[in-house]
Amino acid sequence: MDGGPATVLVVDDSRTKRYLLVSWLSRAGFTVLEAETGGEALARVEVDRIDLVVLDVRLPDLSGFEVCERIKADHPAIPVIHVSAHAVDVVDRAQGLTRGADAYLAEPIEPDELVATAHAVLRYYQARHRAELLAERLLGLADTTVAVHAAPNFARLLEEAAAGAAQIFRCPAAVIAETFDGDCLAGVAAGPSAGAGIVPWVVDDSGIPTGATVRVDDPARWGLVDWPAGDTVTVAAARLREDRAPLYVVVPTATQTARTPVLVQLAQAVAAAVEAQRSFDEEHRIAVTLQRSLLPRRIPEIAGLDLAVRYEPASAQTEVGGDFYELVMLDGHLLLAIGDVAGHSLHAATVMAELRHAVRAYAVEGHQPGEILHRVNELMRTLLPAELATICVLLLHPGTGHIRMATAGHLPPLLHADGRVEFVQQSAPLLGVRAQRPADLEFVLPHGATLVFYTDGLIERRDATIDDGLSALAAAATRIDDDLDHFCARLLVELAPPEIHDDVAVVALRRR
Repeated sequence: MDGGPATVLVVDDSRTKRYLLVSWLSRAGFTVLEAETGGEALARVEVDRIDLVVLDVRLPDLSGFEVCERIKADHPAIPVIHVSAHAVDVVDRAQGLTRGADAYLAEPIEPDELVATAHAVLRYYQARHRAELLAERLLGLADTTVAVHAAPNFARLLEEAAAGAAQIFRCPAAVIAETFDGDCLAGVAAGPSAGAGIVPWVVDDSGIPTGATVRVDDPARWGLVDWPAGDTVTVAAARLREDRAPLYVVVPTATQTARTPVLVQLAQAVAAAVEAQRSFDEEHRIAVTLQRSLLPRRIPEIAGLDLAVRYEPASAQTEVGGDFYELVMLDGHLLLAIGDVAGHSLHAATVMAELRHAVRAYAVEGHQPGEILHRVNELMRTLLPAELATICVLLLHPGTGHIRMATAGHLPPLLHADGRVEFVQQSAPLLGVRAQRPADLEFVLPHGATLVFYTDGLIERRDATIDDGLSALAAAATRIDDDLDHFCARLLVELAPPEIHDDVAVVALRRR
């Protein structure tokens, strides 16, 4: 079945007849094994690699029909040819074929007829084997394609690709690719049932053309796993862009056949997933850099006030969003703003930048929070008509603690004063919506009181309501740490999930 001579098991209790059958098949190029009884034949099938069984119908221990049935039950891919000098009528031949035989020859048998029948039966089974192998591999290719495109990060993608290649070809496998940063990593799997892992690897200039496979006679060049002894390796290379390094899929050469070019298809499918992951990583890096460059470089030091900030961008598994905050002194007042642009993308980060600059500009002009939001809203509706955002803006006089605050659909700040926790509520429409806005809230922040501002990434969960998130925040803030930095860090640990799926911004302000 693998291109070498087929192995035929001849089963007959007649020494003379068995000798003739063995001689004819051996001269035709087959490798021939012998068995005298049905029990011996069944035992040899379990131990030896048998491609075809030539089986006498009348045996001393078992009927040839029964032996055929038992072989087919456990090894349906082994063809059986019945031979007989006695059971030669139509009923016998019909019974043999009905119970699983692939051909039935009645003696006297001509040597050419036996050899031709053996070749014909083997051609059919080889064709069926190739078809089944191709179908199995294409199914594995489909499963692997889905897995690599669903992988949450680059390393997991290579692990899924290596595990898929090992499962498809039933052998050790390796998949090698460069990350967006230029680091070369290899996903390796020791076999179809072994877990895949990641190792660093540097690919020498292999000279393998993309879209093709090349046999490499020196497996040590790709010594990522223990390749089968005595075999070479076949490497497939693929890439979607000429300016990118190729991706390589490596498997033992013995697994490859000319009529099942699944390795090239696998390399192309993984290359598409790798390119998508690289593009996402590139956009994520740009967006995070943009966000961090546009946030305040430092927190102002203000007599009588303590300030602390925590900002965590979304994890590499998700796109970044447009969370932002602002802390700056203007004409003796602290301007504090926190907001969130709808959406998760590089575009959301650029909209965030425009809004932050607009808030600063209108604040510098001397406008109060409500007027600032009104002007920003008009700006958005004129220049960014398809965008929505939430924001909270306040001006605080450090000496008196007087606060003037306006919000636009943002989550309510949390106030901790005298051991009590409450939310400072103000219902107001989002930015980007034409609607009447309420008057500014004015109040005095007591000595020792703390205000906590945050974005939805801190409290929103897919498996809980927003009220549940607010309740969890209130419970976590019943105790305010003396060190506000430590307090903000604790909020992220207690409330934010281990794998952050949205930007999180937290600003804490305390009046001493």
